[in-house]
Amino acid sequence: MNAALVRKLRKKLGAARVLENPPAEFASDKWFASRAPELVVFPGSTEETAFTLREAYRVGIPVTPRGAGYGYVGGCTPVRGGIVLCLDRMKRILEINAADFVAVVEPGVVTGDLQNAARRKGLFYPPDPASLKDCSIGGNIATNAGGPRCLKYGVTRNYVLGLTVVLPDGEVVRCGGRTHKNKTGFDLVGLFTGSEGLLGVVTQATLRLLPHPPARAVLSAGFPTIEAAAKSICAVFSGGFLPAALEIADEFTLKSARAFNPKAEFPPGRAQVLIEVDGQAPSVRSEAAALAGILKKTGALGIRKAATPTACEALWGLRRLYSQSLKSTGLKKLNEDIVVPRGRLVDLVKFAARLQKRHGFPVACFGHAGDGNIHVNIMVADIENPSVRKKAERALDELFAQVLAWGGAITGEHGIGIAKKPWWNAAVSPQTRELHKTIKSALDPKGLLNPGKFT
Repeated sequence: MNAALVRKLRKKLGAARVLENPPAEFASDKWFASRAPELVVFPGSTEETAFTLREAYRVGIPVTPRGAGYGYVGGCTPVRGGIVLCLDRMKRILEINAADFVAVVEPGVVTGDLQNAARRKGLFYPPDPASLKDCSIGGNIATNAGGPRCLKYGVTRNYVLGLTVVLPDGEVVRCGGRTHKNKTGFDLVGLFTGSEGLLGVVTQATLRLLPHPPARAVLSAGFPTIEAAAKSICAVFSGGFLPAALEIADEFTLKSARAFNPKAEFPPGRAQVLIEVDGQAPSVRSEAAALAGILKKTGALGIRKAATPTACEALWGLRRLYSQSLKSTGLKKLNEDIVVPRGRLVDLVKFAARLQKRHGFPVACFGHAGDGNIHVNIMVADIENPSVRKKAERALDELFAQVLAWGGAITGEHGIGIAKKPWWNAAVSPQTRELHKTIKSALDPKGLLNPGKFT
């Protein structure tokens, strides 16, 4: 590491916020690949972020932005070492404005904390990734995070009105604003949202809020097979319903969750459908009753209903156990957040069963069935073993090839990072890849910001 750069950073930020020989946690996220940086810098403001990027750019040191470290694709792994720019100290909610229906936040704000703060003012921030109690708004913006409620409400991009962004050379730009409609120039807010830290570092975000729905209800239903559960979801849409969330889980997922928390009341059968509706109380009661009828008609073995906030959160608490319970099996979870067209949902669960049979790895499917974004988790016993890893990659090759053949996408919310980099060329056309390179080169000609990722 450049000694003069370290001295400058410590003089500007203080020695405690410029860390040499950092602990292992800064080498990776939830993906298994890791690379230790030489330096971790903790800026506390836009100005300090700009100073760090400007000085690093001047001497050619790579910089990898890091939020809460809860990504699944190695997006914040410093592939080429250098500096990790950790934004978790910038965690102020600067404003929640009930008149304008906006929140102004720093990137280190935890998503769940923003939701709670908005709720106290009768407002609603809908994006709800499963790790909402831990993940940060900055990371959500970098990956355009989704979550169960994106079926009805949309993903993070739909709630980003304005951004303050520090470019790779340290220049500060502000795009968008606080109005809910804005067609002034190019959609630069949309460009930076989902850019995975490759184009700039977000240091402040103005987010759209909604009125908080006064009522909600959750239905949890067990089914004899995953195919039956998938068909029930098709029936929900055929009935003209658009729930706030519509989730599915297969047999392996449920077995793991039951073993992880044997006292919990999971639904009967070998598959689950979880539905949430929200809105005004009379319409919620009516929709919940009609949806329960659809679930029964399509073969539900048992249905639990919740209509109070506490009861609804209890059912969602069981759903949020799935990722943790799969990890507790001792197997490595290759978490693939693929997306298929909605009409391919039944085909996907059947294909997952064939994939498991052909390659010998358990395959756990759960997730956002309402919009076709299913987490297909290939469970591997010894991923560090080269032969096992090669076999797992063959299974992934087959999964991604089939998803793309159906017109789907290799990622719906986690991003490309390094985990999905091997399939980047298959996922987009040569012309689209060149356009990505053109944009990256225009904003980062030295290639120093989050290098080694998919561009």
